[in-house]
Amino acid sequence: MPHHSETRHLPYSPEQMFDLVADVQSYEKFLPWVTAIRVRSNNDTEMIADMIVGFKGLRESFTSRVHKKRAESVRVDYVDGPLKHLSNDWHFRSDGEGGVLIDFEVDFAFKNKLFEMLAGQMFDKALRKMIGAFEERAAELYGPSDSGNNSSSAHNAA
Repeated sequence: MPHHSETRHLPYSPEQMFDLVADVQSYEKFLPWVTAIRVRSNNDTEMIADMIVGFKGLRESFTSRVHKKRAESVRVDYVDGPLKHLSNDWHFRSDGEGGVLIDFEVDFAFKNKLFEMLAGQMFDKALRKMIGAFEERAAELYGPSDSGNNSSSAHNAA
């Protein structure tokens, strides 16, 4: 079961990064492999959404509950689909200098052993691509970051 956690330092505000991550309905515009999103319900603190992901002929749909705490955190909990479980946590903290420290953690497991094996082999590369997509989207929405200001630390266990 793939697991990853890391902290990123970006030159955006916690509010900006919260807005980007909580805007699930826009994921299909910038996240690789996300082919469609359907929001079933949405308010200031919770969203229920279906996401369809596709990769090399594989296509799966799953439903998540997104818990939102404005400018502080976004937590994604698995409801239904091809996974045994999924948890995805984002925590946003001011760095005291106008930037944000983002603590990110994802943990999931597939019901299907073949998918689990494929995910394990490609997890690191796919995760880097997805994290990069969020950073590129932030630059597109809020302006480019100073690459000397970005830093990260990561812990990954597959």
